[in-house]
Amino acid sequence: MEYTDILYETSAGKAKITINRPETLNAFSSHTCVEIIDAILTADEDPEVGVIVLTGAGDRAFSSGGDVKWDIENLKDYTHLDYPDMVGAMRKCTKPIIAAVKGYAVGGGNWLAYFCDLTIAADNAIFGQNGARVASPAGGYWVNYATRLMGEKRAREMWYLCRRYTAQEAKEMGLVNFVVPLDRFDEEVDRLAEEILDKSPTVLKLLKYSFDMASDFQRGYSYTLVQKMFAPDFVHGPENREGEYAFVEKRQPNFRQFRKRTETNS
Repeated sequence: MEYTDILYETSAGKAKITINRPETLNAFSSHTCVEIIDAILTADEDPEVGVIVLTGAGDRAFSSGGDVKWDIENLKDYTHLDYPDMVGAMRKCTKPIIAAVKGYAVGGGNWLAYFCDLTIAADNAIFGQNGARVASPAGGYWVNYATRLMGEKRAREMWYLCRRYTAQEAKEMGLVNFVVPLDRFDEEVDRLAEEILDKSPTVLKLLKYSFDMASDFQRGYSYTLVQKMFAPDFVHGPENREGEYAFVEKRQPNFRQFRKRTETNS
């Protein structure tokens, strides 16, 4: 596959996948997702590759999540579930995947990072979710997996309030394994990858299967639940569009207008 939205390179047992859309803070479109999936599966099938590093171009962002402008312009008849399943590819992959995060990892960029096997963050990294802030469908496996990392209270805090967290805060919450200085970031990422390459590839594969087995049962049920909840009338409806257009227009969305008011008889 010839890539336009990502960079793919291999060297000395390592495959590096770089989301290369710095003009959008490495936001991903449906096409970007397809390329990431292809690169992950290509690395998994390469016998010379023992570890995969997923990162974003530049120092400003790992990924700012789904590209809202692209959604508005291109996805007239889609549902949230039409986005290609990057998490499925990551779970299918038998080799460890390291998220190397510099700058923003928000929205889809945040869950993309926390679904990787390990996450290393530069000290300029910022984490958080956007779903309820912009009325982007957020539910199911992406959400409930966060409870396995952080516990119920912190996961609900992150997803409900859409606050931003520093790299050190994210480490304390369980989203990040290591925080390193930005000026030593590439060196530390390479050091971590080399440490993995020193381990038994067969045992690493068995470990990954074992870890994933503990949570994969949630995935099918969650997917079905979200299908029922997020019908096209929401994705194409006024509430969702209010969030998207407010984001593009750089204004605060007015979601209060969509709350049903009940009248009580005295």
